[in-house]
Amino acid sequence: MTDTTTRAAAHAIEEVFTSRWSPRAFDGSVVTEDALFRLFEAARWAPSAFNAQPWRFLYALRGGPDWDRFLDLLVPFNRSWADSASALVFVLSDGFTRNADGTPKGPSHSHSFDAGAAWGYLALQATHDGLFAHGMTGVDFDKAATELAVPEGFRIEAAIAIGRRGDPATLPDGLREREVPSDRKPAAEFAFPGSFPQD
Repeated sequence: MTDTTTRAAAHAIEEVFTSRWSPRAFDGSVVTEDALFRLFEAARWAPSAFNAQPWRFLYALRGGPDWDRFLDLLVPFNRSWADSASALVFVLSDGFTRNADGTPKGPSHSHSFDAGAAWGYLALQATHDGLFAHGMTGVDFDKAATELAVPEGFRIEAAIAIGRRGDPATLPDGLREREVPSDRKPAAEFAFPGSFPQD
């Protein structure tokens, strides 16, 4: 397994944040539906505007009836490594606030933002549970919307490959050397007092 202790936070934070990263080498082992629902349960508690909880997760487990169909919705590059994951999940968001009967009330400004928070909670729970979650937008979005019967008003945000770490030697050429946790910009490069910085 790759050592993530070289990722050093500049401020005191919980270790789960620096331990979380997005490998591509998975071991192809089984992840149970119960284990997957622990991740969905974590996502359930993410914040959202008006508590609308606009996220939806469509999933397929390795070896299950939807596995090949879900894998086929990824672009070839992502398919080349995600085929060894244990679960594939598509994250969707509802672009509308809705009345109690489900009819649209009006457009939601924050649906993607809120779904992103839910994905973050899911990814951190995966790390806590000894799993890894790799989000990706290398998806044939038009094909996925049709294949997954996505209703009008919903947006497919991304796909996620979930599983346990595998041997990087199993990755296609060109990916093995990239199988390390990446660093991040210092917070001072994206957090500013007052107005947006001017050149």
